[in-house]
Amino acid sequence: MAFLKREDGKEQPYWPAGPFKIRLPVIHYKPEPAEFIQALFMFVVSLSMIPLLQQYLGLPYEVALAFVVICGIGFMLPALLGVPFVPGWITPAIPVVVLYLGQFTPGPEAIRALVALQLIVAVIFLLLGITKLGSTLVNNVPNSLKAGILMGAGIAAIMGEIQTGGRLDATPISLIIGCVLSIYILFSLSFKNLREKSAIARILANYGMVPGIIVAMVIGWIVNEYPVPDIKFGITQPAFTEMWAYLPFSVGFPSLDLFLLAIPTAIIAYIIAFGDIIVGTTLVKKADAIRKDEFVDINSDRVHIVTAIRNFIHAFFAPYPGLAGPIWTAVTATVAERYKYGRKAMDSIYGGAGTFWIAGFIALFILPLVSMFQPILPIGMSLTLIITGYLCISVGIEQVNKSTERGVAGVMAVVLAVKGAAFGLAVGIILYLLVERPSLMKQSKKDNINI
Repeated sequence: MAFLKREDGKEQPYWPAGPFKIRLPVIHYKPEPAEFIQALFMFVVSLSMIPLLQQYLGLPYEVALAFVVICGIGFMLPALLGVPFVPGWITPAIPVVVLYLGQFTPGPEAIRALVALQLIVAVIFLLLGITKLGSTLVNNVPNSLKAGILMGAGIAAIMGEIQTGGRLDATPISLIIGCVLSIYILFSLSFKNLREKSAIARILANYGMVPGIIVAMVIGWIVNEYPVPDIKFGITQPAFTEMWAYLPFSVGFPSLDLFLLAIPTAIIAYIIAFGDIIVGTTLVKKADAIRKDEFVDINSDRVHIVTAIRNFIHAFFAPYPGLAGPIWTAVTATVAERYKYGRKAMDSIYGGAGTFWIAGFIALFILPLVSMFQPILPIGMSLTLIITGYLCISVGIEQVNKSTERGVAGVMAVVLAVKGAAFGLAVGIILYLLVERPSLMKQSKKDNINI
């Protein structure tokens, strides 16, 4: 239960603090058991960043685990400060960031390069949030460009998994079964009908991707696609003391040339994150339209500022190849879907979003869980990328209604997925000006349509 109660149709209680709305569990919102249990399994995705930290930054496992803990602290900030999304990485940008880091030797050189990238990303988010240009972008970019960004990021995320040499080639049986089950539970119309009739289906629906991860994990062990874990007991021991040797205070801060080199990748990352904000806004607005008992304040400027704070924390205390993104799309979709079923299912959307990462942070210190999931870390990453891709494509298609918009969005999406976000955006803008505008010199009032 929560000490402060919400009046019907009003906003969930909070403490005002400048641009933020502070909400604490138990005091301002009711912790949600379903999200708590879900996070005890889904936190495995946050652990899947460890191999990238080891490979591209040269971190030992225990230091990489300490970086993940710092990330976990950042994950709890959005719900605390008034953002109704479950935060995550800028997931579709990971292949682009990895390509950027591949230019540098693992160790101090790569760390400085990543610090430069993350600081620029933080500054972009902060400037757009403070100036309120973030809201202008989210609300006024033409529908075709919104759709192109979303579909392109979705296609890129799925392509990375199914391409030759991807994780589908390495673990086809467990990954296919896990994906099929997750998509069926999250999005299937027949499963929604089944949920109305079956208590078991309602229980499965409450846990989103968890059934898919568990089934994929078990199948992976049975068919020897993943090794059986060596489960250990106790509390994890992240190397916080040793971590200092891998931070910019020890390895040195980036030089000007590194900042200049990082700018294109930072812009690409923001473009993709911009699409994530559109997805999150759409998901929550759809749920909010059904739930008349709660008003949900979706403030894009606040999302930008909180995301900036998280990227600054990472840049100084845990440079991260995944960067800090505004939303974990797959889990936010799960929370929003359960939220639609009324106040008995979930009292407030902040309860679902806030509870999830509090539980995920606690799970990072439970050694039996960490050791059990360690061999199957790729499963969590793969399912997240594929579900993210599905949602990005689905929401992207919804943005366009006219044939000209669909054509521009489709071409832009393909170019973005194959050639990168910078090329995709350039092609999208050019096609929009040439195909959609009734005049190249004057702006039509219908050019910009709010979500």
